[in-house]
Amino acid sequence: MRCTVLASGSKGNSVVIAGSSGALLIDAGLSTKELLLRMDAAGIDPGTIDAVLVTHEHGDHVRGLDVLLRRLNRPVYATGGTLADFLNHRRTSDKPIVHHTCRCGERFSTGGFLIEPFATSHDAAEPCGYIVSEDSCRIGYCTDTGIMTPAMLGLLRNCDGIILESNHCPDMLAKGPYPESLKRRIRSKHGHLSNPAAAACLQAFGRDVPQVILAHLSEINNTPEKALGTAREGLGLFFEESRVTVATQCGSTPGSPQEIRL
Repeated sequence: MRCTVLASGSKGNSVVIAGSSGALLIDAGLSTKELLLRMDAAGIDPGTIDAVLVTHEHGDHVRGLDVLLRRLNRPVYATGGTLADFLNHRRTSDKPIVHHTCRCGERFSTGGFLIEPFATSHDAAEPCGYIVSEDSCRIGYCTDTGIMTPAMLGLLRNCDGIILESNHCPDMLAKGPYPESLKRRIRSKHGHLSNPAAAACLQAFGRDVPQVILAHLSEINNTPEKALGTAREGLGLFFEESRVTVATQCGSTPGSPQEIRL
């Protein structure tokens, strides 16, 4: 399996997980044109995508979804709350699309993948993360959550690679330009995971998760250097440069790959 970041951050999020017989797209937070350009640059054939998984309905995760689904003629999977909000309020066309409701804790299959949605904690209708498996390989995708529960940690600990939110540096957020109401939202249990919170997760995993991509970094309240430095402190003796990658808004490029390879 290979997981490639197409974009990560407040301006748009999307990753592709490719397996032996097909691929999945998780989130479509850029325009369809831009997503297709980035897939091409990463050597990903859009025709191999079996389905699109959506974590929640915020614009930086669904901006290009409606057009992309119709362009690729592929189904979308999301929780009932996410689908209801997207279908009723965020679609850009009334042309039919194929959509399926998934439920947290209930596994389902599409293409050659087994997928397990799990609940996250974010100010959205019914947000979730995903564990994607093919044969014995497991990749976890967990962003846009204000807290990590023991159940979430248990699922992610059993993955061979994870995409984990490391959204903000608490000091930068406190001293930054955002209004206090927005700062409280980001810090809340329905907000975003901070660098120290992400590092605490990695410390709990120890050696158990071989590959990690730190994702959804704030361009205002974080830097790749701060996120990576805090992760290094959390992992301690378990830290290896090749083990932890920081995802960026521009996504994976030939000179700076942002990938998990299993």
